Amino acid sequence: VDCASSAAAIPAARSIRTWVRAALDSDHADAEICVRIVDEAEMRDLNARYRSRDCTTNVLSFPAELPPAVDVPLLGDIVVCAPVVAREAAEQHKPARAHWAHMLVHATLHLLGHDHERAREAARMEALETRILATLKFPDPYRM
Repeated sequence: VDCASSAAAIPAARSIRTWVRAALDSDHADAEICVRIVDEAEMRDLNARYRSRDCTTNVLSFPAELPPAVDVPLLGDIVVCAPVVAREAAEQHKPARAHWAHMLVHATLHLLGHDHERAREAARMEALETRILATLKFPDPYRM
């Protein structure tokens, strides 16, 4: 966990690791993931550079692209924009910790290959997120 944000109320690294681990399946229990927490300027730059979207976003996932010969359990990187997550939690009337947990579970599932581009994929991914968050004692983020 690498914090490059000056935002207040960022969850402890221990909580972040717990939420990411909860989303990992048994095939990836030993996976390595880097989580970087950033402010809006860095997130806007990353979103523009890698997704051609000149705006901030809450979270981005970058799956590792290792050559087949490299046997390292690196799954990828997650970047979270602390101010955006805080603003969304307030706007959606959600507890900040619950929204942080949701964003990290969501991003980890992306690293595992889950997606939400089509309605059926979105329904599966949302159901999985909801189940994982329930194991962490967080409410369904889609019903709050």
